[in-house]
Amino acid sequence: MSIPQSFIQELLARTDVVEIVGRYVQLKKGGANFMGLCPFHGEKSPSFSVSPSKQFYHCFGCGKNGNAIGFLMDHAGMGFVEAVQDLAQQVGLQVPDDDISPQEKERAAAARQKQATLTDVLEKAGDAYRRQLRESQRAIAYFKGRGVSGAVAKRYGLGYAPEGWRSLASVFPRYDDPLLEESGLVIVGEEGQDKRYDRFRDRVMFPIRNVKGECIGFGGRVLGDDKPKYLNSPETPVFHKGRELYGLFEARTPIREHGYALVTEGYMDVVALAQLGFHNALATLGTSCTPEHVQKLLRFTESVVFSFDGDSAGRRAARKALDGALPHATDPRSIKVLVLPAEHDPDSFIRAHGTDAFAKQVSEAVPLSRFLVESASEGCDLTTAEGRAHMASNARPLWTALPDGVLKRQLLGELAELTQLNARDLSELWNPDGTRAPAPAPAPQQRQVRAPDASSPYADEPPWGGPPPDLDGWQPHHEPEYVGGGGSPGGYEDQGGGHGGGGGKPPFRKNGSGGDWKSGGKWKKKDKDAPWPPQPRLPRTPAMGRADHAARLLLSHMGFLEELTHDDHSALCAQPAPHGPLFTWLEAQFHEHGPLAWAVLRESLREHECEELAVKVMTGAHAQTEGELAELRLELRDLLNRMLIEDIKEQQKVLVLQAAKDPSALERYRALEQKRVVLLGVNTKAA
Repeated sequence: MSIPQSFIQELLARTDVVEIVGRYVQLKKGGANFMGLCPFHGEKSPSFSVSPSKQFYHCFGCGKNGNAIGFLMDHAGMGFVEAVQDLAQQVGLQVPDDDISPQEKERAAAARQKQATLTDVLEKAGDAYRRQLRESQRAIAYFKGRGVSGAVAKRYGLGYAPEGWRSLASVFPRYDDPLLEESGLVIVGEEGQDKRYDRFRDRVMFPIRNVKGECIGFGGRVLGDDKPKYLNSPETPVFHKGRELYGLFEARTPIREHGYALVTEGYMDVVALAQLGFHNALATLGTSCTPEHVQKLLRFTESVVFSFDGDSAGRRAARKALDGALPHATDPRSIKVLVLPAEHDPDSFIRAHGTDAFAKQVSEAVPLSRFLVESASEGCDLTTAEGRAHMASNARPLWTALPDGVLKRQLLGELAELTQLNARDLSELWNPDGTRAPAPAPAPQQRQVRAPDASSPYADEPPWGGPPPDLDGWQPHHEPEYVGGGGSPGGYEDQGGGHGGGGGKPPFRKNGSGGDWKSGGKWKKKDKDAPWPPQPRLPRTPAMGRADHAARLLLSHMGFLEELTHDDHSALCAQPAPHGPLFTWLEAQFHEHGPLAWAVLRESLREHECEELAVKVMTGAHAQTEGELAELRLELRDLLNRMLIEDIKEQQKVLVLQAAKDPSALERYRALEQKRVVLLGVNTKAA
């Protein structure tokens, strides 16, 4: 099976490597990247980094790196075709194959084109709804009555669908275009009836965007008391309620700034909360919170607060959110539930009590573990054996859904206490196959050193907490002043020495006949100046030049190209080969496709003349470090300024030679000097 390279690039552009790796590796946000324990080699401290911007993973310990396809191949044991098919199925793409029939290829291409076309149709309708809002005093009065400003309305693209059955007929040249029905904008009557009409009429409109900012559907709210109060777009090839969240596109940056995501029930809750300073709010789309919703949220933050209305419907929604969140409640994550007083939703609560009071409610939200216990205990009389048994029955599926970890084991103990059982008995009841939660370790009474289990991958290492066993007389190296017990009670007399790599002096040697290293010998300080045996010279890593660093930054953050000046572009493209051709190629890719992640660029560079250079600057630990975007922009600016200064110096050398014959050369020299002084001043301030 032959898969076109263009499809691989499109697939990687639509895939989130953090999400793919996160299914197999517990990742925790660390700066701009996500960190975890490397799945390719045993380690105790996380050195495995996954970069959302580059769509690449890299282990600083073993050096493994790659994109989402490579991860499935290396970790899940899939073949290349299988990994591509697995990813394509997840993002809704059909894998093209040179071996399949032309008809099947055409159908796959038509499906991809259909998705792009549907979003174009929805964008056009959204523009029309926004224009209608400016002309409708009723709709404007409604938003003003809810305290929504023009700035917030613009941020969320709010609009108005006017009265009338066919208002969209004036927007689209063909009202009978099948795309209007497929996008959910128009409803077609039953078979045999020639009746078509707008789905949304006399409603304020809330465009629903995916994480890329593309319009994929709408939510509409009536201005009066008509039913249904809220109306959503139907399921379409581009819109799936169980996967999308209203306001996520607008809330991405605020979520990082606030440190958590605030999930509400309705569109107006999101808009009203944004108006009052809670720009990190978003909402489910008229459906219960699903595991897919939670998984998507956790790509942006490790802290989520679900806020629900205080009525019975809100409490039912909170209970369903619990089911959706439990499979993703790993130890580093914080998931909380806020149920407001019965008479309030978030908007009404803030208007009645103020933003500070609502912020306090959010900070005091119930942790997921406590909400689980409260949900399981609801309606159960814990003073009776029957009530406790009922509670245990309710709790079992909730507890089972939790991923294994400290939280799950702690909850087992708490639930066991409520049922008046010990944790081992409760575990046996809930795990009839014989698996049991480990009993808590007894409190240590005396420090003991115990050898690791023979099956442990670390069985050949010294046990933690004590000295290693005597391995032919070798023990860790100590400083000479401690020889003979002068440094601590009982002394540090060594029976062996490790050898380090610094200082130019050897470890102390044991004194034995003929210079042998006898197990019973003593360390002799007089041997401390003995010469080291000759050591092999290590290969030097070639130094990275300015052009290399600039290439690394632009390949990692291609969007920076948009911020460069004409002089910057000229200086980069004028660099000697292979750097100049790489920058020229990168600009062409940017103009044709927009900003792309390094994983996608890597595939585009296959067999390209610049491939070797790009891979070199993007390989190794130095290429994986990421900081704040503002700092990286300053780093690039400094590099470019220095490159411009060097270019000016070269031009000035030529002008000095020309000045004797060309008087105007001196003027050009002075102009370049002024420019050089300005650039030097900028660099000095940055330093």
